[in-house]
Amino acid sequence: MANGLVPEGQNLPSGIARIAAAVEYDGSSFCGWQRQTHSPSVQAEIEAALSVVANQPITVACAGRTDTGVHGTNQIIHFDSSAERSARNWLLGANANLPFGVRLHWVSEMPAQFHARFSATARTYRYLIANQAQRPAIFHRWLTWEKGPLDHSRMHEAAQHLLGEQDFSSFRAAGCQSRSPNRNVHAIRVWRQGELVVVEITANAFLHHMVRNIVGSLIEVGRQAQPVDWLEILLQKRDRTQAPATAPANGLYLVKVAYPEIFNVPTFTPGPQFISSD
Repeated sequence: MANGLVPEGQNLPSGIARIAAAVEYDGSSFCGWQRQTHSPSVQAEIEAALSVVANQPITVACAGRTDTGVHGTNQIIHFDSSAERSARNWLLGANANLPFGVRLHWVSEMPAQFHARFSATARTYRYLIANQAQRPAIFHRWLTWEKGPLDHSRMHEAAQHLLGEQDFSSFRAAGCQSRSPNRNVHAIRVWRQGELVVVEITANAFLHHMVRNIVGSLIEVGRQAQPVDWLEILLQKRDRTQAPATAPANGLYLVKVAYPEIFNVPTFTPGPQFISSD
């Protein structure tokens, strides 16, 4: 337990509790989720706040490590602690010590078998594109801008080629450390809400930059620069150099993590509240 966390599936020592929580954060001010020595991170802020509440060092594990500039509206974390605190004490105490851009939304004690990352069965990301003539001023940190018109129907049709378990080498960052390029995409949708084009994708897990690389390709289809079956062709090539540039980080949100019902993980529907899934 050198890092303060008991491994998944092992019994907790007497007096140690496993606690889970949902985190919302604005990623634009951070170098990403993971703790870094040179830049502020979401993980470091949360660990510092929880350590104040516990009066002891706290280390957290998360469902999915997001990159610099990527946001989380429903990131799930867990940590182990011998501090006797109620869920309300953890929640209010942590939030009182967090910057305004980071918030916990619920806290709950979990069995030792629960692990924020390894117990997860699926993750859902949303990507928001402001499709309008001029770049947004107020929301520029939280949306990607595409000046030219996008055909969201073509994008949705093209995205369906990604369903199922496939080799996503064409949408994998060069520095990705995953041992396998295969991932199983459960669902993917593209829709328009006013001047916003929304891409939502659910998979068992994701490769590094996978969502942003997929969105970069879908934008080319939406511009009508590429045919609807282009993503299927890219998949078959299994070559990242054949696909277009990675879409910017600021439009990406981790919005949901799914777990087996046995863990009874609380449900929460966080912001951005102006986005409808209908």
